[in-house]
Amino acid sequence: MLNGFDYGGKEADTVHALEEDIIFGRLAPGTRLVEDVLLARFPVSRHTIRQALYQLEKLGIVTRERNKGAMVRRLSPEEVRQIYEVREMLQRQAALMIPLPVSDELIAQLTDIHRTYSSHVDNGYLRGIHEANDRFHLTMFSACGNAYLVSSIEHYMRLSLPVRANSLADREKLDVSRQHHTMMIEALKRRDNWVLAQLCVDHLQPSKTFYLQEIEAAPAGNDAG
Repeated sequence: MLNGFDYGGKEADTVHALEEDIIFGRLAPGTRLVEDVLLARFPVSRHTIRQALYQLEKLGIVTRERNKGAMVRRLSPEEVRQIYEVREMLQRQAALMIPLPVSDELIAQLTDIHRTYSSHVDNGYLRGIHEANDRFHLTMFSACGNAYLVSSIEHYMRLSLPVRANSLADREKLDVSRQHHTMMIEALKRRDNWVLAQLCVDHLQPSKTFYLQEIEAAPAGNDAG
């Protein structure tokens, strides 16, 4: 299962490989995903390639344009701004709704996830970093008690994958993220929801800023190969 979606067989392998290339920055925003190039890389049918691209489009990290085909989603600065405005509102509200202090059980669960996350950072295991990070935040926000709010947070986390992806291999940003997680755990032990909410908003800023800098500097029109 990748980001809440189930696949099978060769399609799963293709989706998995392409998703990792995109999430971990090996395919830059705006890169064209040419079917013939992908067929030369993967020993699968054209139908499987098309289905894989369709699944990645559902994840929000690939787009299709008429007469251009599929490409790695390249969010405009305005799209990034709007997505992150919604993420900030949702995550702030969820943090404000969490009854503080939280249970020792939740603290232990988050500490264990954070320990796994930190280990993956130290070992440079990008997929592990990505998955543990999402698990940490969704576990924490689930404590707000509103499943619809948490589902909305998860949806916008997926929409912002192209933004978040480009920070995964940056050790300095990962160290900041690790510090934020530790601070969130400490805030969950106390009674000030506003401190927790501000931490959750501040945590979103580095990847957003980095992505905006990258897309402004990057050339357009690359082909995957």
